[in-house]
Amino acid sequence: MEELRISPADPRGSPAKEQQAAGVGILLQIMMLVLSFVLGHVLRRHRFYYLPEASASLLIGLIVGGLANISNTETSIRAWFNFHEEFFFLFLLPPIIFQSGFSLQPKPFFSNFGAIVTFAIFGTFVASVVTGILVYLAGATYLIYKLPFVECLMFGALISATDPVTVLSIFQELGTDVNLYALVFGESVLNDAMAISLYRTMSLVRSHMSSGENFFMVVVRFLETFVGSMSAGVGVGFTSALLFKYAGLDIDNLQNLECCLFVLFPYFSYMLAEGLGLSGIVSILFTGIVMKHYSFSNLSDNSQKFASAFFHLISSLAETFVFIYMGFDIAMEQHSWSHIGFIFFSILFIGIARAANVFSCAYLVNLVRPAHRKIPMKHQKALWYSGLRGAMAFALALQSVHDLPEGHGQTIFTATTAIVVLTVLLIGGSTGTMLEKLQVVGDGLDSPLGEVSQHLPPPLLSFDSNNGGYRAPTYEGESSSGNRFKMKLKEFRNSTASFTDLDRNYLTPFFTTQNGEEDEHDELFGDSRRAGYH
Repeated sequence: MEELRISPADPRGSPAKEQQAAGVGILLQIMMLVLSFVLGHVLRRHRFYYLPEASASLLIGLIVGGLANISNTETSIRAWFNFHEEFFFLFLLPPIIFQSGFSLQPKPFFSNFGAIVTFAIFGTFVASVVTGILVYLAGATYLIYKLPFVECLMFGALISATDPVTVLSIFQELGTDVNLYALVFGESVLNDAMAISLYRTMSLVRSHMSSGENFFMVVVRFLETFVGSMSAGVGVGFTSALLFKYAGLDIDNLQNLECCLFVLFPYFSYMLAEGLGLSGIVSILFTGIVMKHYSFSNLSDNSQKFASAFFHLISSLAETFVFIYMGFDIAMEQHSWSHIGFIFFSILFIGIARAANVFSCAYLVNLVRPAHRKIPMKHQKALWYSGLRGAMAFALALQSVHDLPEGHGQTIFTATTAIVVLTVLLIGGSTGTMLEKLQVVGDGLDSPLGEVSQHLPPPLLSFDSNNGGYRAPTYEGESSSGNRFKMKLKEFRNSTASFTDLDRNYLTPFFTTQNGEEDEHDELFGDSRRAGYH
């Protein structure tokens, strides 16, 4: 938290007054956290899906912030509730993203990895460009407040950052197809990195680059950021695995040191990537995946229990606090409500852009998938509906206030605020009903991974453990058809199987104390899966 912004001439600027204001601010935050957890528990217990936990936390922040505004008490506590994007990116986001990777279901995620990357990279790019172009055209025809084209693209980039925490919580409560869950979850995590990279790139373009280099620079910068961040995260994860394997820390009197080191490695990965100008989100996500797969099994039993509980605890606290923090700041910030048309058309445009993203990407994915692996239309509609906007879009919009001219940044921030509140409260509250009407919930997430085949048509019943997914039946006609593209896909699947063999035969024995036994491997991922759905 930043220091209180009190002028030296102000008598309240004395250390005693500052300490008192800090105590009041922190006490209020703790009270709202307690209220949010209790209210969330009551809502879950009574299966009231019209007000999900995230919506309840945001609503609590909005109400308390509004009351503080009315009572004019914000002068003493406002400094403790300003939504600082640096605080969000450096302290609140890392535990949330790491827990996402640490509790990931590897098989559904990696068997859908191609589709996830398509939605997260190509789809987010499409959504950003479509939103930016529509906003620019509407401004050019004087329907809404006019912004320069690059600033429209910046708005398109920041508003394309999805945060489907409400949808995922509904999935966890009601149960759904594991592949749909993996698509929604995987897209949301990688989509954040893409949105941040696009926003920063457009900001760079606006400041000093020529428009002719835009597309090439966006592609190069994103690939550089993504590959570099993934490499940093995987490298830190492998380093931690070797340390815990050979350092001999799994004895009783060194378990405290073992736990401390295990907790520090994720944050090291995040800060390493940020310090190198890369994406800490992607880095810490892959660190979480690698540490769960390799480092976790090298810990003692007590340290394993502590690590699982600790990361789940701090991610829950951070996630709840983000929505409270955001709601309070929305109520306290100065907004520019003079451009209502901009807000209305922005909501319409992001719906159109989200549809262009989901349905075009699903079409491309279905072109190369076997018939039984195609993404059904009801899952596509669920993906479209799950494109809620949250803390990431809000943080980038707040940053745009500093990056853009005064009127432009304020207009974008106000529109983003309205979109976040609308999607989290209204659309988030109707998610349960919508998903039930689409018939994509109720399949049950508590069944083992292998049992998911009971929800699938007969050709799917062959599960390939090497490929981490459902094996396509072989059709001789396809092999003799001379379709080079499908042959390339077959080679890619074979390379995936080869990588799985490499992992089981070489990487797992080298980086862990196991010898790649299948039962221990499955048990490890079973624990990961259970941790992720609570």
